[in-house]
Amino acid sequence: MLAGLTWLLRRRLWDGLFVRPGTLLRWHRDLVRQRWTYPSRRGRRPVTGEIRGLVLRLARENSTWGYRRIHGELRRLGYRVVPVPTGSSSTWPGSIPARKRSAVTWRQFLGAQAQGVLAVDFFTVDTVLLRRLYVLFAVEVGSRWVHVLGTAHPVEEWVVQQARNLLMDLGERDDRLRFLLRDRDTKFSAVFDAVFAAAGIDVLTTPARAPRANAYAERWVGTVRRELLDRVLLFGRRHLESVVAEFVDHDNSHRPHRSLAQAPPLGPAQPPVAIAGRRVLRRDRLGGMVGEYSQAA
Repeated sequence: MLAGLTWLLRRRLWDGLFVRPGTLLRWHRDLVRQRWTYPSRRGRRPVTGEIRGLVLRLARENSTWGYRRIHGELRRLGYRVVPVPTGSSSTWPGSIPARKRSAVTWRQFLGAQAQGVLAVDFFTVDTVLLRRLYVLFAVEVGSRWVHVLGTAHPVEEWVVQQARNLLMDLGERDDRLRFLLRDRDTKFSAVFDAVFAAAGIDVLTTPARAPRANAYAERWVGTVRRELLDRVLLFGRRHLESVVAEFVDHDNSHRPHRSLAQAPPLGPAQPPVAIAGRRVLRRDRLGGMVGEYSQAA
């Protein structure tokens, strides 16, 4: 009836209605849900929240344990419960089958190999005149040291040359690098991979359409967008290179990183001791969008 009555109103008055189409659809879903609600059947006694939390904890802390192993541990602790197969307990929030818990995830692999992993990726920036530029960067996963390799509309020769430049900048540090992590972007050609293979670095490609597999690079892209690029209008390539270079210097030398115990990649591992009464000074960077604080000498 409400939907029909709207046709009697002029279209310009539709925005003033307090009932939206989504509201009508939600009301209908509620009516269907109420109509087809069946009385609960009797079954096994429900598991208490305490036992359920303990089961999930045992599963989380012991990735190779199946439901029978967890049931045996519960019996040793004095809990009398019926063993439930993983398929039946998979509806519990947080429950994961043992075969999936025991598998090595990308995050676990990268965490174990962090000191020898270099992650590379592109991100795009649109200028005021809607010209799209690509920024190629690399992150040393172990130290979170970011290298911006260049900004351009990339072609294969340009990308290969940036790979050579990166190895030259790394110098002796490339000896400890074992893996290069990249996505399946066609701008990364076979010649690009060969440059790193010649330096003894194995190239790992992420699964298709799986940006989380290159999480360290994606996280830095989110950081530079939130703290810089989403807050400025860029007029061209030189402007982009200038602001990104200054932000990378701030990120490497001052910005704290949680994975490094709130220390910057190129800064001291231990912060200076705070002295009561000493003034705290702010240094503005990028026109005041980024601030760096230090104690007065």
